[in-house]
Amino acid sequence: MSKRNDQHVVPHPDGWAVKGEGNSKATKITRTQAEAIAKAESIARNQKSDTKIHGRDGKIRAGNSYGNDPYPPKDKK
Repeated sequence: MSKRNDQHVVPHPDGWAVKGEGNSKATKITRTQAEAIAKAESIARNQKSDTKIHGRDGKIRAGNSYGNDPYPPKDKK
């Protein structure tokens, strides 16, 4: 199985951080969550991976896939 490099947007003492999955250091620290989401989406598109957006409580509240989704939707609209 290939290594996942999903991008997580997580709370940080200085605002919000973008962290690659499994990384201990942040890739980017921003003042707003919106800035962090934009950066995470850009990285995820480039790496064909996913974004995971965390709320202030640390729980994942949203996300998106920019690569080969192993579980694509079954309905073909």
